[in-house]
Order: sequence, then C-alpha cells, then structure tokens
Amino acid sequence: MTLAGTAAGGLGNSNDSVRRHNLSVLLRLVHRSDGISRSQLTRQTGLNRSTIAALVGELVERELVVESEPNSRNQVGRPSPIVRPGPRALGIAINPEIDSITVGIVGLGGTVLRRVRFSVDHVPSAAEAVAISAQLIDSLREEFDLAHRAVGVGVAVPGLVRTHDGLVRLAPHLGWVDEPLAEMLEEAIGLPVVAANDARLGTLAESIFGAGRGLTDLVYLNGGASGIGGGAIVNGAPLRGISGYAGEFGHTLVNSSGVICHCGARGCLETEVSRSSLLRAVGLADVDADELENALLASDSPIVAAEIIRQIDTLAITLRNAINTLNPQLIVLGGFLGALYAVDAARLELRVGEQSLPSARDSVRIARAELGTRLLMIGAAELAFESILSDPSSF
Repeated sequence: MTLAGTAAGGLGNSNDSVRRHNLSVLLRLVHRSDGISRSQLTRQTGLNRSTIAALVGELVERELVVESEPNSRNQVGRPSPIVRPGPRALGIAINPEIDSITVGIVGLGGTVLRRVRFSVDHVPSAAEAVAISAQLIDSLREEFDLAHRAVGVGVAVPGLVRTHDGLVRLAPHLGWVDEPLAEMLEEAIGLPVVAANDARLGTLAESIFGAGRGLTDLVYLNGGASGIGGGAIVNGAPLRGISGYAGEFGHTLVNSSGVICHCGARGCLETEVSRSSLLRAVGLADVDADELENALLASDSPIVAAEIIRQIDTLAITLRNAINTLNPQLIVLGGFLGALYAVDAARLELRVGEQSLPSARDSVRIARAELGTRLLMIGAAELAFESILSDPSSF
C-alpha cells in the first residue's frame, strides 16, 4: 500500500487529502486483519508512531475501529494496543438466485452477523427480487438500526453486470436482460447500491478473508443453482476485463459433442457439470452445498458414484485450462464444486495433473473455499464498504 506524508515520514502538513488517504490505508489494513497492533501498523505503513496514534484515534472517534490491550504475558516492554474493526458500520449483502433470495448483515472485518434465506417457488423477476429484498432488509433494520449504521448495499448477481452502474446485462438462469437492478434497489431501500457478478465477489472474498489470503495469483470457481461462475486474481489485482466480464469459466468448452448452452455455444462446463444433476442423482430438491455434500458422502448408490466421477473428470478439463493459461498459485472451489472436491479430491488432483503442463501444474494447489455459505455475503458487503474504506472521513 502506498502511504502519503511529509519527507519526515509523518503527516506534518494539514493537507486533508493526505490525511484521508492515510486513514483509508489504515482502515483497510484493520478491515483485512483479525486484529493488528499499532506497532504493526507503524511498520507496514512507514508512518511514525505519533501519526499512527492520531489516525487510529480518529478512526476510534468515528467508531470504525476499536482498541484493546493485548495479552502481555511473555512480552518485554509495554505492549502495543490491538486495533480491530468497530461494530457500528454495517454492509447489507443481497444474493438473488433462481430458488431463493438471500440477504445478510455484515460487519467490517468480514463478520457475517445475520443471514436470511427466503425460498421462492418460481424464478423471481428483477422486480420481485427487489421487493423481497426490501422486505427482508426492513425486518433486519429493526434488529440492527439502533446501535449500527448501514453504509450501503452490495448485490452478488449470477450474471453479467455492467460495472459502472449495476445494470444486469444478462442473468440467463434468472431470465433477466438489461435490468437496472442497482437503480431499482436504491429507490426501494434508500441506500447506495452497487452490484457485481457473484463469482467475482466470491473471488474477492476468498482472496481477502479465505483460502487465498496473502496470495497474489488465484483462480476461483463457484458452482451454484444458476450455474458455474469464476474469477481470478492476477498479480494481486482482480482480473476484470474491459467491461468487467472476465472469468466466465462456466462457459469454457469441455465437450464438443455436448448440449447447446444458453449462451449459444455447445458443451460448456456449466451444461456438463451441474448442481441439478447431482441433486437428481441423490434424490434431493432444495438444499445448500453443505447438505448436498453430506448426501454425496453418505450415498452408496452406483448411479451417484458414476455421476460424481463424470463431473469430476469434466471439471478437470477446465482446471487444466486455467492452470495452463493463468499459472495461479491456488485454485479455489466453492459451492457444489467444493462438495465434489470433498467427495473425491484425489481423483480431481490426479485428472488435473495428468492433463496440465508439468511446469505450470507444479506450483498450483487446489483447495475448497473456506468461507462456505458466508462467501457471497462477505463478497457483496465489500461493495457496500468500499465508500468508507476509500474515505473513512465520510462516515
């Protein structure tokens, strides 16, 4: 992170933009940590101790961080106070799906305080998703508004979302085309709304708080009710593409003789590897990824075993392509893809290893997403928090 200051290493001038910048850097460091000491903040930023004390003091006054005394046992000298995210600022997260609308309340530091999943008996229209979300948020506001302040709303959409205005260009499984979702939600809720692709937000969440923490290059694939999405972190930065649509691993070719995908191509990953096929095999309907995983692990049906093998072998083709193209440090699998990995990690590792370029494969690990059902709530909340992370003085 880049710090601004005087030649002496502090904030000797009264330049407000410098102060805001340094407040932003500190708040991001605290937000992305489990607790960080003032001395660590001093080392990581290069600012002097008195400057750090003043900046932390301002963040405390704004109720964005709190300080506590560390465990001083076995320490020499006076221990440095620990700075942690404060409880007052909240982000609201929304994830519309073909079978449910999920709304969460998330605190700084990626802490999911509440998560409510509202099942629907039909694929919701954009207007219905907005109405349901507004009702859920109203009920949650009664619980949180007295002691907290919502800074905004982030929406994780299973589709292509235009970055600058939150227009959902295409969410094929939902049947949404050119829906001004962010604008509709702002009118209904009265808070700033930012929307983005769900898999890109899952990538962001896992890279900050999950399996990819501290890594510069990773690929994330998530399997959900609306298909398979993905994202990538390359050299420490999200891979977005010119319009924000990069990372559509669900539409890589895995079977040239496969069925036609909704995108118009034949044999895409998400037509060959699907949650619905696994649910049919085990005889279940509306369950989350954890329940599906338990059912797959418990099953002794040869039909279920064959479907697992088929999907794992097909998934390996896409992972091979990702490894050979992007050479990441880590591939993270979320949703039902994480369940497949849990059921037979050895087979997936073997199939990927057989097909990848050895020089690229040697440096790559495959792992499950660590954030589980919290993943998209945390990722969407990052959109909501960006305004105060960029300018804490606005809170």
